[in-house]
Amino acid sequence: MVGAMEWSFLSAEELSAALRAGKVSSVELTEEAIERIEREDGAINAICVRDFDRAREAARRADAARARGEDGALLGIPLTVKECYSVAGLPKTWGMPQFKDFVPEEDALQVARVRAAGAVVLGVTNVPRMLQDLQSFNGIYGTTNNPWDHSRTPGGSSGGSAAALAAGFGALSLASDIGGSLRTPAHFCGVYAHKPSLNLVAMRGMVPPPMPALPVNHDLAVVGPMARTARDLTLLLDVMAGPDPLTLGVAHELALPPARHEHLKDFKILVLEDHPRMPTGSAVRAGLDRVMDALVDGGARVERHSPLLPDLDEAAVLYMQLLMSNASLGVPDDQYDQARALDLSPDDDSLDAGRLRGIVFSHRDWLRANNRRELHRAGWRRLFAEFDAVVCPITPTPAFPHDHQAGIAERRIDIDGVDYPFFDQLVWAGLATMPGLPATAIPAGRSPEGLPVGVQLIGPMFEDRTPLRLAELLEEKIGGFQAPK
Repeated sequence: MVGAMEWSFLSAEELSAALRAGKVSSVELTEEAIERIEREDGAINAICVRDFDRAREAARRADAARARGEDGALLGIPLTVKECYSVAGLPKTWGMPQFKDFVPEEDALQVARVRAAGAVVLGVTNVPRMLQDLQSFNGIYGTTNNPWDHSRTPGGSSGGSAAALAAGFGALSLASDIGGSLRTPAHFCGVYAHKPSLNLVAMRGMVPPPMPALPVNHDLAVVGPMARTARDLTLLLDVMAGPDPLTLGVAHELALPPARHEHLKDFKILVLEDHPRMPTGSAVRAGLDRVMDALVDGGARVERHSPLLPDLDEAAVLYMQLLMSNASLGVPDDQYDQARALDLSPDDDSLDAGRLRGIVFSHRDWLRANNRRELHRAGWRRLFAEFDAVVCPITPTPAFPHDHQAGIAERRIDIDGVDYPFFDQLVWAGLATMPGLPATAIPAGRSPEGLPVGVQLIGPMFEDRTPLRLAELLEEKIGGFQAPK
């Protein structure tokens, strides 16, 4: 081994090269990761359930396989898994105290895939209750802190995964996204994440307890990779992507088209700064400007407006309705009945009214909303015939201070000194989620307070490699992950 604590912040790609060259063993990488978690996670609380004994055994198996001349995409690489995935033998709670003793008997499909690729699972990362917050805290495992500032959230619902990556606890993490749950924590913690195209990555075993691990396609939700470099996102996505063999009866394989371009000078980009439902804070604007300057400097064609862009206002309302319709199964009966009893004015087009209507959607209501969504998807196809990607915010601000005092509906978010409804900041995440588009979150600098700022690169449906390649090119131009001091 080269020396203690020299591997913690290297990429999975770099670690794989070192393993192949015999510069380090998987056992050494795993022991270093375990030592780091034991020393530093007490203050961060990213890893809510540790699996160190089995990780050591997996590392020994990886080293033995390599000694036999075997290889694998993730052979010997330590990583973490968001607590919402089934991991055989470990508790799976989704932050709900009534399920603190629930232990699945089999791995989620994606956990099985990374294990088959040779990965070493260190443990699972913390989440908010029912995955329903932009923070990561619950009554079982407590609060996860942002490694850059422990008084602030790392985001949610994949906040534990983002905090683990920023703190050097493994090179990769499996996570999920329906309301920015991959992208917001990446933005808050200065790491990378990719929300895949809808249904590109099979989700068996990423369901709340005590539901069994059955094949399922979700209306909005996806699972995807988190990492400290853009290339590592592609590395992990290639392991994760593909159909569920229980659904299609075929082997797992990936057939995505290549990126549209290899060089910045060939990209045409639409940059969005403003949303009709939510202002963009000055720190995030500065991050967008930095990315735009890099694009222009690299020769890309950049525009700020296009008549091809689907209506952002209607998209925000539609997203909120579909999101809450999706979540309505978990709404307690008394709250559901209260929502049904509300007499909302037909003229009330607020996002809050959209959410309340979504909770009590009939199937007929949902079909109407889905038809409108298809019109938006058609609009995005027209836009992506002209542009290669859209660059826009993930949330209006960098990481905000922990706020556990009220329900989400009562909270406020401070944007440059003015309060706005907390939940409304999801409009930027919903821009890609509602039509099912791929979106890559990348670091884009720091706020004046020194907090990470990220932006998202939205690409055409099932052309995930295009925003991922753009992320790689921007990483070369403006830099990427930096470890918090």
